[in-house]
Amino acid sequence: MHIGLRLFFAFAAITGLAAFFVLRVFVTEIKPSVREVMEDVMVDSANLLAEVAAPELAALPAGGTLGDGPFAGAVREYAAREVDVKIWGLQKTTLDLRVVVTDVAGRVVFDSGTPPAVGQDYSRWRDVLLTLRGEYGARTTKSGPSDQSSVMHVAAPVRSGGRTVGVLVVAKPLASIMPFVERAEHKVLWAGVLLLGLSLAIGVVVTLWAVHAVRRLRAYAQAVGETAEGPRRTPPPPPALGGELGELAQAMDRMRQRLEGREQLEHQVRALTHELKTPLAGIRGAAELLHEDLPEADRRRFVQQVDAQARRLQAIVEQMLELSKLESLQALPTRAPVDLNALALEVAQAHGAGERLRLPAEPAVVMGDGERLRLALSNVLANAIAHAPAGTPLEVQVRHDGGTLEWSLRDHGPGVPDYALARLGERFFSTGEGRGSGLGLAIVRQVLWLHGGSVGFEPAAPGLRVVLRFP
Repeated sequence: MHIGLRLFFAFAAITGLAAFFVLRVFVTEIKPSVREVMEDVMVDSANLLAEVAAPELAALPAGGTLGDGPFAGAVREYAAREVDVKIWGLQKTTLDLRVVVTDVAGRVVFDSGTPPAVGQDYSRWRDVLLTLRGEYGARTTKSGPSDQSSVMHVAAPVRSGGRTVGVLVVAKPLASIMPFVERAEHKVLWAGVLLLGLSLAIGVVVTLWAVHAVRRLRAYAQAVGETAEGPRRTPPPPPALGGELGELAQAMDRMRQRLEGREQLEHQVRALTHELKTPLAGIRGAAELLHEDLPEADRRRFVQQVDAQARRLQAIVEQMLELSKLESLQALPTRAPVDLNALALEVAQAHGAGERLRLPAEPAVVMGDGERLRLALSNVLANAIAHAPAGTPLEVQVRHDGGTLEWSLRDHGPGVPDYALARLGERFFSTGEGRGSGLGLAIVRQVLWLHGGSVGFEPAAPGLRVVLRFP
């Protein structure tokens, strides 16, 4: 599974569980909280009505009822009222408060319910029993199997002259408050869904950001592990990331530089050692022979051999230094218009091959560093002159392809085997003819890389075509 999906599922699981438990707490606490508030109001109502009923209940004869008194009349008028009010958006059309009054023995002397329970013994009901004992009395009783059929009862003592003369109970069905409870639950659930959706959206954004950062780091690591088509490994700079990922990218770049530097050094030392063996062996052999008594002609031939091999060593060292300077650059310091045809003619004339160069009439102007382009063309022409028969033409072609300029030089020499074309431009690679070290074409490739271009090699039958591509 991709790391992005793992992060998202983990975030979604944590957010979902947190939202579930928080919503569960809120939803389960709504109904008890509403009932607590309603019970508090009922306590106030019971105590108020107990004070109103106290005078009549204190004067009530044994076995009498409050059915015809002022208190009973007021309660009946309350029950007969018509109401149509909107409470926080919910319509209320009924008055649901039931009033029950008992004497000190628990016998019901007044009941506003239907049917009334006047005359019944309520002394064993919890609300009446506890109130007569001097405690707080309340109960909730179901009138049916549904939870919404429950009725809350709150009792208050009726006192007169410092003594308890009865109990007043107010009752209210829970069904009357269920619309408020359901609306609150609905709002909480919708708010929870909205919060969960917003959290998931944030999770998606955070996951995409994290995955993007990880993918940038992975792309950088893959680029480091691959060898570019250019003359050297050129991975991009480490991605600019924050936090631990940024530190990891910097650490990877430092490790890459150390490993790359060590690998390049080992490779260059092996290649340079191999390349220097031939001229050194030639110089050593000739020097040993010069210690002997040789004819003058042989002596001159061995001296020339020592001089030729010494010049070859000097050329290798100079080319290595020049290539090292080029590889130390990340970009060209200056750019200016350069005519490649005019520059190639100057270089060919310096090599004594100006009359062999065949230039087209089409101009070939690029933006670049003149000195480094001169170095590249010098190596291209020197390679062609060294491998082509004397007097054969060196043909230049110029082609514009969209935003790319191609400048090519063809010689009429023996050419290069197909298997070797892809390796031309590698340092110290040669076709085995012993005419060069391969550093010249490596310099050409590096110069073109600094100009944002590339160099290619094509068979010309006969000969070889070197193609320089500029953006």
